[in-house]
Formats: sequence, structure tokens, C-alpha cells
Amino acid sequence: MKLTTEKINELLGVDESFHASYKLIEILSIPSERELLFTNFLKEEQDLSFDWFTEYFQSEHSDRKGKKQDFTPDGIIRVASGVLGSTRSNADICAGTGGLTIKRYAENPDAQFYCEEFSDRALPFLLFNLAIRNINAVVLHGDSLSREFKAIYKLTKSTEFSSIEIVDEVPANKSETVIMNPPYSLPWNPLKEYLEQERFSDYGVLAPKSKSDYAFLLQGVHQLEDNGIMSIILPHGVLFRGAAEEKIRKKLIENNLLDTVIGLPAKAFMNTDIPTVLLVLKKNRLNKDILFIDASKEFKKEKVWNVLEDEHVAKILEVFQLRKAIDKFSSVVTIEELKENDFNLNIPRYIDTFEPEPVKPLSEIMAEMKQTEQEIAKNNIELAKMMNDLVGTTPEADRQIKEFASFFSEHVGYKDNQKPKRRIKRAEPTEGEQLSLL
Repeated sequence: MKLTTEKINELLGVDESFHASYKLIEILSIPSERELLFTNFLKEEQDLSFDWFTEYFQSEHSDRKGKKQDFTPDGIIRVASGVLGSTRSNADICAGTGGLTIKRYAENPDAQFYCEEFSDRALPFLLFNLAIRNINAVVLHGDSLSREFKAIYKLTKSTEFSSIEIVDEVPANKSETVIMNPPYSLPWNPLKEYLEQERFSDYGVLAPKSKSDYAFLLQGVHQLEDNGIMSIILPHGVLFRGAAEEKIRKKLIENNLLDTVIGLPAKAFMNTDIPTVLLVLKKNRLNKDILFIDASKEFKKEKVWNVLEDEHVAKILEVFQLRKAIDKFSSVVTIEELKENDFNLNIPRYIDTFEPEPVKPLSEIMAEMKQTEQEIAKNNIELAKMMNDLVGTTPEADRQIKEFASFFSEHVGYKDNQKPKRRIKRAEPTEGEQLSLL
């Protein structure tokens, strides 16, 4: 059963969705009310493998313009999680309401989970999603880039639902896998002292103030364990933009951290048409090349969105696992080739998807030309007919129209058989004739 906006608001005890987050955080702070709420929700929906609140929160609460919030579609979630494989611990930076973490939990129920989320409105739904699934987790409420946090929540697995408590210290948060869908090209405040921090120091520059994409990426890499693997969804601009971003991109490639580039379909997200790419990064990887996959055409059109279905997800993950080149879909590119392209990762440079238009047989082309000529001739005749019916407003104008109509009719081979016959003027009778008539 699908939880509608009305049903969710009813279960939370609010009249307007605007009040849902505030009401929910109150309920979650009281164990007895929290467990009663969980029980009531489970009477309506028992499938815990997906985020119940994605559509509800996206349509009612998300702030695309301000916070660039876009919730990850299910097909993209499956790809982003599928490339990571199994794990003992998983971090989700910019976790939203927990869609990516829920997918990781469904595939790794015994893992330890770590989440960070900035939004005051999303956080209660994130805590709800983790606790109702009885997950061991740590949730940091605050800014993932400045590392300033309002609260730290510890969720501990129990008999049925996780307990929730607020703690004072951030526990060790290195994870075997990291999954991220941060806000795209969000402005940030790149303080100079950040360059002295381990997460940024090796790159010599910071992500530009106007676009924090690489700041989020490097934060994710920093939270990876040795031999860890990370998937992150970002706008296509990170593949080719210059200046500081080019330097960071070059360093990532030289340090052999970038493993795979997967181009995703456009219009896959509800609130933005921004083309996106899934980057896979690995620490201490053995391969010395990069796999490119162009999955931009792997979708089914539904309403105004493009949806990755099971067959599309399976195709992408199979090519990722086998790391094989397929004509017009994937290629394995050496670091030397990337250097020759100035570390530009724009996918069309490495995967040629051009499809030449089929050439028609000459007989078909000739038939189309004949048909076109016949249509032109027919239209010219119709035009000539209309021109012959025109009358000028003055004798001179009428003369010119008749002259041009005659010329055009002759040019297109039109003969006007409907012209009025000239009246023959009868001669006056002679005197003899007049007399005979008397």
C-alpha cells in the first residue's frame, strides 16, 4: 500500500504537511510515542526496502532553489548501491530522508551506518527511517563541509526498533563504503585554513566558492577506509570544468582514486533537468585505467521523467563488474589517454555514440522527388487560378495583374478555359436594310 500525503499527515497528527517535521521530532524524542507511531505506520506499510517518504518529502518539503535538494530515484539508487557491493560499514553524506542508506541497509542489514544531513526538515524523517528499521547508526545534524554540527544522534539496535539518544562526541567515522548524492553546485565558504586539513591538503586548491561539488567529493573520500569504495552523484560539469576543479580532477586521477564514470539519463530527477554522472572512487585500487559507461539512453519514458528499470540497472552493473568495452556504451581508458585530453573526463571524448542516418535507396529518393514535383505543379495551378480571378482597384492595376497572371499561367502551363467570351458588337443596319424592315 502506498502511503499518501493525507495518510502520513493523519498518522503524524498534523493538518498541514508544513508541520510534519516539527511534530515528528517531538514524537521521536519520547520512546513510548515513538514506538506507537512506528507500530501504526507498519499497519499501513510493511515493505522496509525503500523510503516511504521520498515523494511526500520531495513534493511537500524539499528546497530545490535554496538547498538544491533532489531525492534520488530508485533506479539510480540501485546503481549507486550496486557498484559498492557488500559492506561492514557505510557512510551517507547529505543523507536526506535516507533513501540511499535504506538501500544499503536492505543489502547489508548487519552493517554499521553513518549519516550526515543539514536540513532541519529532512532530519526527523531520516531518524524515523533508521529507527523503524532497527538500524545501528550515527547521525550528524549539520554542515558536512564546515564540520559544524547542531546535534549528534546515536541509534542502537534493540528487539524491535532502534533507540535514539543524543551524544556529545562524534565517533570514529571511517567507513568501508560511502554513498552520496549531495546538492549540485551549491555555493559554499572555502576558508583558507581548510587547505591545512587532511581532506583537502593533498590537492593544493579548494573547490570554487560558487560550486561545492568537489568539496563534497573530497569529504567523502576522506571518510573512506583504506581499500574503501565510494559512489557519488554529481552534475556533468565536474567532468570538464577548469581552474581549481581541473587541478582537483587531475590529482584524483594521478592518485589513482577515480575508477569509473557513469553517465546517467537526463530528466531522471523530479525537480531538475541537470544531467548527472555517477563517479566511483576506490582507495588503493589495482587497476590503472578508468571505465567509462554512457547510460544516458538507458531509460523508459514515464510522464515527464526518465526511469531506469531493472534491465537498465542490470546492464550497467554487469558492464561495471566485468569492466568491459562495448561499442557505443562503454570503454576502458588508460591514464595516458586521459593525460592527452588534459584530464577532461567528458564522456563523448571516450565513447562514440554517433549513429549515421541510414541512406535511402535512389529509387525511393526519385519517387519522393516526383511526388514533390507533382505537388508543386498542383499548387502552382491552384495559384494561377486564383491570380486569374484577381481584379485591380484601378484600370492600370487591373492591367498589370492581368499581365502577370497571364505570364504566370503560361509559365506553369495553365490555360484558363473559363474566360468570359468577348461580346460581338452588332453592326448598325444600312438604309436599305432599315427600309426592308419597314
